[in-house]
Amino acid sequence: MKAASQRPVVIIGAGPVGVTAALLLARHGVRSLLLERHGDIYPLPRAVVVDDEIRRILQSVGVHEEFAAIARPAPGLRLLDARRRVITEFPRSLHGHHGFPQTSMFDQPELERLLRDALKRRPECELWSGVEVVSVTQPVPRDTDGPNDPTGPVRVTFRRDGNDEEEHLWADAVLGCDGAGSLTRDAIGAVWEDLHFEESWRVIDVRTSRPVRTWEGAEQICCPTRPATFMRVGEDRYRWEFRLADDQSLDGPDGWERLRELVAPWVDLPPDASQGEDFEVIRQAQYTFQARLADRWRRRRVFLLGDAAHLTPPFVGQGLCAGLRDARNLTWKLARVLQQGAHDGLLDTYERERKPHARHVIRVAVAVGWAMTGGQDRGAAFRRAVVGTVCRIPGVTEAVSRDLSPALTAGPLVRRRPRLTGRVLAGTFCPQPWIRHDGRRVRLDDVLGDSFAVLTAVPPTVQMAAVAAALGAPTIHVDDLGDDGTLAGWLARGRADAVLLRPDRVVMDIVPSGTGDFTETVAWAPLLHTARRTADARPVTRSTTP
Repeated sequence: MKAASQRPVVIIGAGPVGVTAALLLARHGVRSLLLERHGDIYPLPRAVVVDDEIRRILQSVGVHEEFAAIARPAPGLRLLDARRRVITEFPRSLHGHHGFPQTSMFDQPELERLLRDALKRRPECELWSGVEVVSVTQPVPRDTDGPNDPTGPVRVTFRRDGNDEEEHLWADAVLGCDGAGSLTRDAIGAVWEDLHFEESWRVIDVRTSRPVRTWEGAEQICCPTRPATFMRVGEDRYRWEFRLADDQSLDGPDGWERLRELVAPWVDLPPDASQGEDFEVIRQAQYTFQARLADRWRRRRVFLLGDAAHLTPPFVGQGLCAGLRDARNLTWKLARVLQQGAHDGLLDTYERERKPHARHVIRVAVAVGWAMTGGQDRGAAFRRAVVGTVCRIPGVTEAVSRDLSPALTAGPLVRRRPRLTGRVLAGTFCPQPWIRHDGRRVRLDDVLGDSFAVLTAVPPTVQMAAVAAALGAPTIHVDDLGDDGTLAGWLARGRADAVLLRPDRVVMDIVPSGTGDFTETVAWAPLLHTARRTADARPVTRSTTP
């Protein structure tokens, strides 16, 4: 039996995506080292919204209860015309498919602090701050299959703050969570694909005790001359986003008056800035909203995640969400390869699954941007009118909200079946109801843990039991969970007697009603075959040779 590797996974960038990736790897016993060029968390707000799928990811890394204390559920999104009349509304439930509110507002520095605190509790993780990575290379090691060998180590060269001397370490894999200007993206030879949206917007974060005329959700002002977004983030925290002309600055002597004019529909400010002490501008920044997708997300053992792999306009609040989905999708696969000897082809499914999903979300955001705020031509008003009409059709707004996170596309780990047999479950997420376990009321994932799992509505067959045993997956009858019938109803609607869940809670395979067997083991079993034992976590060490 081949011993497990002694090298860590190096994660470049300790923002929410990088730290979440480290915590997820730790759950599988994989050591990681985060390299972060900044000394501490960036203190100003950036991302302010996540969905229920992301809250399920936060549950998996053990910070969901702390996050609930800092988050504010929001009822959805309204599209308004220039006079703030409602065009349509996209409602969001307080209890979504994943067991959490479908939309939650929060302050990113607070989330990052929760994640950093969780990181400190994991001996498998180390964080080196004040470290600038200068290169990521993948030399061809001795005794390998040559330059096409995907398993060779990765060399990471870096400098510490105040020291020009270059150091390096070897990693089993490198996760590039280093943002839009990613060095890692350059290292793997990836380039941007332009998805044709670029606009300059001013983002203003405010804390105020003044009365604010607000709906509790987000508002998108659909106006060809002054489009805007507004949302209440916290108890006294608000965000505005305005598309301003190049000559419309909020700086200088006229800045307060222009700001006063912009926010007038929501809050009344005094003409004199010195009298506005109860209206504190925490941050204002000019952003260029872009839609881009890296043409490749992996080269051997180097991967791109988050903004290093994709950029989306913020109109549907999915920027940070997409990066955390990347981390969830990749980490269990990487852990299975590094710790248990699964086939390296398993890692090819990361880009294959996540890239089409990210493209879809970006296109939805671009469509909202162009239809609601994009362009000042005569067609812009017509597009807004059409959208208002279409969204009044029953079921349309629910479909749009649901499709922000569509099912994964078909592949070795997602065997999509024809709809002739009923609803397709493969590639979708298992719902997460409250259940009863050991006399306690808990969420489903708290019982399933971090492994594969089989959920069944019938007594397990021999083949079902064999599949579960081969994957180390618990087999759980839904009638034993004490939920409200959610799981049994979900299986029945999908015409399935049982499902095989991946560690990320995506349905990988099903037992169609009345058949007794999983249908696609020949496709996924070779990728998941394991030949190594899991190694205990050890301290990170630097070395000079692979």
